[in-house]
Amino acid sequence: MNIKIHDIINIAVKAGDAIMEIYKKDFSVVYKNDNSPLTEADKKSNDIICSRLKEIYPEIPIISEENKEIPYETRKNWEYFWLIDPLDGTKEFIKKNGEFTVNIALIKKNRPIMGVIYAPALNLSYYAEEGNGAFKINDKGQKHKLPLYNNKFSNAIRVVSSKSHYNTETESFINDLREIYDKVELLSIGSSLKICLVAEGVADIYPRFGPTMEWDIAAGDIIALETNKKLFKYKDGKFLDAFLYNKENLINSWFLIKDKDII
Repeated sequence: MNIKIHDIINIAVKAGDAIMEIYKKDFSVVYKNDNSPLTEADKKSNDIICSRLKEIYPEIPIISEENKEIPYETRKNWEYFWLIDPLDGTKEFIKKNGEFTVNIALIKKNRPIMGVIYAPALNLSYYAEEGNGAFKINDKGQKHKLPLYNNKFSNAIRVVSSKSHYNTETESFINDLREIYDKVELLSIGSSLKICLVAEGVADIYPRFGPTMEWDIAAGDIIALETNKKLFKYKDGKFLDAFLYNKENLINSWFLIKDKDII
């Protein structure tokens, strides 16, 4: 299947431009059944991404946060599909702190093989293709292969956590790290940018001990993997197997993203 990564980056940027038009003005917020917020920007971004993908790659089906109600019996045998979060970090968007992203991933047989994460307020792009590495395009348009930084893990570790979903389980995990490392540095940022910080080498580990959905992490999963980081299921202090996508229930279990040499 001949899919061009720069097509997907361009779609993400176009969606990001539409998000920023709404971001710069007053906007209304409604709440979905799960009490998560939804804005005009979520819907506009979703419309742009889905319509453009259908135009360029009509043979590939789509699962998106905003049109996710596709029966499992219909999608369970898909070989390829797009997995999309048109506005990841809606809470950060509402707070107007700039820490939100557009996430687009291509899944093949339950694993991501391509991913794009675009932060429109920061003008940053992260992307990866299976076997071709991961890259960052900074706000000056310069492309850099990831990771950009490395930590030898001798006596310090950098932990990135959620601004909106920090909880007692995460705090307990971080306290356990303090028993192992002389210095534990805490970083906090919104949306899938947390995964990008680990892929970039700015952070060493990202624990997420709370509910997320498949579209929240798929693009970041392949970006991290192409920098030799890995997303692990985490339960009862144990690192389990890698994530699979297109499950009957699209909710994720707890996970960590880390370098294989950490803890």
